[in-house]
Amino acid sequence: MADDSRHPERNGPWQVHETELSYENPWIRVETSQVTHPNGAPGIYGVVRYANYATGVLPIDEEGHTWLVGQHRFTFDAYGWELPEGGGAKDIDPQISAARELQEETGLRAAHWQLLGEWHLSNSVTDERAFGYIAWGLRAGDAAPEPSEELKVERVPVRTLVDRCLNGEITDSFTHLMVLTALERARRGELTEEIARHLLD
Repeated sequence: MADDSRHPERNGPWQVHETELSYENPWIRVETSQVTHPNGAPGIYGVVRYANYATGVLPIDEEGHTWLVGQHRFTFDAYGWELPEGGGAKDIDPQISAARELQEETGLRAAHWQLLGEWHLSNSVTDERAFGYIAWGLRAGDAAPEPSEELKVERVPVRTLVDRCLNGEITDSFTHLMVLTALERARRGELTEEIARHLLD
């Protein structure tokens, strides 16, 4: 971290004079930097740095159904539905973490996996990286949510998931990214024929 205002570090068009740790817990670190903005004005820039990657899964079974997880999100004090999602340590393959989250939240195990994409979920203030997957060849089992989670699980047709995203019932951005990318990959022929049919029919 830069601490000498006479020799600021560069971050693209920003000059970074000093960066201080404002807050830290096991999941996030908040940094505040004294900067010179691209227009030459002095100011500050706050960044939330994540300890883990975000991982998410769009599971699709042989009948063209997927699983949604419902829970109350503390940040918005609101209940919502989303695809199975969670965090994973950065020194672990994100697919392994995604498979763990899928099993913990729904009890499902998947024989086949395909990376849908990697995204920055809120890149103006965080460095969080998200990895989304599509999974099929599903086998049911027992869910094992974390003690801090109070979850509901719902199995719905994939097209119902798409409709609930489009009508605003589902607002989770990570879910939208996985759905949108899966639909486009299906249209481009980048998914198996069966999975593409479930998405596009």
